Amino acid sequence: MMGDQFVVFTLDSQRYGLPLRVVERIVRAVEVTPLPQAPGIVLGVVNVQGRVIPVIDLRRRFGLTGRTLGLSDQMVVACTARRPVILVADAVHGVLDYPGEAAVAAQQMLPGLVHLAGVVKLDDGLVLIQDLEQFLSLDEDQALSRALESA
Repeated sequence: MMGDQFVVFTLDSQRYGLPLRVVERIVRAVEVTPLPQAPGIVLGVVNVQGRVIPVIDLRRRFGLTGRTLGLSDQMVVACTARRPVILVADAVHGVLDYPGEAAVAAQQMLPGLVHLAGVVKLDDGLVLIQDLEQFLSLDEDQALSRALESA
C-alpha cells in the first residue's frame, strides 16, 4: 500500500479510496436492474458493454443512510479476484498519488476492520483506503454467484 495511487470518491462528505490497479473505469450512474435472491448489499446489476455486473451498495455496507440513486452519482467499475463489481459513489474526485509515509495500515489503527486496508492522511483530512477483496463475505459472495446464475 505504501506510495501507491488511488481513485478517490466520496459518500456524503467522507473520502474513500480504491487502489488504481483494481479500477477499470468510472461511468455515470445508470438504472440498476434488481437481482432476486442477491445479498442485501447488492443493489442489482447493470449491463456494461455486454457484461452483467453486480452493483454493491456502499452506503449499506458502511452503515450510512441510504438514498435513491441520482443522475449525478457515479459508478466505479472495479475488479476483485473473483468478478467485476460496481460501486456507487456520490462523486469521483480522480487519482491520488501520495507519498508512502502518508499512509497508516488499518490494523495499526483499529484491528478487525475487514473492509479497510489503510488510511491516508492529507492536509485537508483523511482518505479511507478500501480492501475490495473483503467487501463481500464468503456467504454474500456465494449468494451473489447463485443469484447471477439464476438470473
